[in-house]
Amino acid sequence: MFATTVGPDGARMRWVEMPGIEPARVYVHGLGATAPPYFVAAASRPELTGHRSLFVDLLGFGLSDRPAGFDYTLTGHAEKLATTLDAAGVRAAHVVAHSMGGAVAIALAHHRPDLVGRLVLIEANLDPNPAPTAGSSGVARYTESEFLSGGFEETLRRVGPHWAATMRLADPVGLYRTAVGLVAGTRPTMRRMLERLPMPRTFLQGGLTGPVADQVGLEASGVRVVTIPGAGHNVMLDAPVEFARATAAALADQPVPA
Repeated sequence: MFATTVGPDGARMRWVEMPGIEPARVYVHGLGATAPPYFVAAASRPELTGHRSLFVDLLGFGLSDRPAGFDYTLTGHAEKLATTLDAAGVRAAHVVAHSMGGAVAIALAHHRPDLVGRLVLIEANLDPNPAPTAGSSGVARYTESEFLSGGFEETLRRVGPHWAATMRLADPVGLYRTAVGLVAGTRPTMRRMLERLPMPRTFLQGGLTGPVADQVGLEASGVRVVTIPGAGHNVMLDAPVEFARATAAALADQPVPA
């Protein structure tokens, strides 16, 4: 395990790393998740091995610290992720990010394009005010006091055992404030930032989720949109082989295999 201090309060972000060639690949988890269990199996497929790979947990989640003074906004998470990648000596990384983590990765690429050479987003949140089941899991519908006095336990029961297994490792305050930040979004919005980014960008969508909102607009801005048949929101868990193939093709600027 690796760690670096990311704030004056001494908070540390932690990641698991596999050695390999540069550029590094950086995997970023979604809300209530942690990077290793969501990504390691798919990233260990032969299509994706060989590169240095960092599985990073954002503040408030998984292995990383839970600073009370952190704002837990998308931009705040992106700033701390940038600090972590600087400390790890990462430049022009292949950033692979899921759901809420995709929104953080877009903000990272917007503010620090030197850190992101290619971007693969898996069902990333692109717009403010997502549906309660999309990325935020309904957490933001509570007030903070309601969430801390029973809403967290209700949410764990509602999301089911798989998501709850990692969500229960999250700091309840950090989870709640991150969900609120996800609903608020960024200015400009994540979608607008994504459309304007200069690096190669791919958006992976699970076929069971339904169509991507404004896919035509994304593609017109140069974002490659790829649908993974038979997969839901957690594409890398639902269809790890197809995910690995599509991600490897995106990172190599090759056609996605049929």
